[in-house]
Amino acid sequence: MKRSRIPLFTTIAVLVFFYLPIFVLILHSFNASRFSGSWEGFSLHWYMRLFTEREIWHALRNTLIVAASTTVVSVILGTTAAFALHRYSGRLQRGHYTLIYTPLVVPDILMGMSLLLFFVAIGMSLGLFTIFLAHTSFCVSYVAMVVLARLQDFDFSVIEAARDLGANWWTAAWRVLLPLLAPGIAAGGLLAFTLSIDDFVITFFVTGPGATTLPIQIYSMIKHGAPPLINALSTILLLVTFIIIWLVQQLSESGRKDEHV
Repeated sequence: MKRSRIPLFTTIAVLVFFYLPIFVLILHSFNASRFSGSWEGFSLHWYMRLFTEREIWHALRNTLIVAASTTVVSVILGTTAAFALHRYSGRLQRGHYTLIYTPLVVPDILMGMSLLLFFVAIGMSLGLFTIFLAHTSFCVSYVAMVVLARLQDFDFSVIEAARDLGANWWTAAWRVLLPLLAPGIAAGGLLAFTLSIDDFVITFFVTGPGATTLPIQIYSMIKHGAPPLINALSTILLLVTFIIIWLVQQLSESGRKDEHV
């Protein structure tokens, strides 16, 4: 019986639908024309002009500050939360799991509005610190889920072996547990870093004067009409995002290999 080609055509159509706009964006980032409707030759002019835009670099600095601090705090809180969820069970832990899982399913616009109302209610000024708190509130959940998945496949007999050889609990955790969990922790940290850099909706609600991040800056540039610069900047962001995703996959695979060894 002849196999149907409908699944193949459907897959190709979906891939074209998702990736053709990205390809067009990358292509026009090298267009010498200011307008995307016409092609006037290959040029790196828009990439060179990015280095003279102070507002973009200021927004990038804010973005990296927030992303780096969010990643550090999210890794610490997410790792400890994942360990607690894996090691202990009970009614309280089911509530704990619900609290960790909820930010993953709550719409961004609802989360942004609720955080804004909370910050206003307690009288906190909006700025980089409120963005950091908002990003941490959802990045912790992603780190916890990644590390928890790693813990579910973890062989705790190596910890027992270390304890039998004379190591106390803190030594076994520091010298055995953390190195074996390091790929999963690093993967969660890179994921949190990427999510913090790319977030727009929640950041839009909790940002304040002088605390513009890169996604907010891109939105402002779109309103004022700077498509060539946006194309070049978006291409660089895509490249950075793909590199981070590749690193996450490599760390996850190396972690699984270490587990089997």
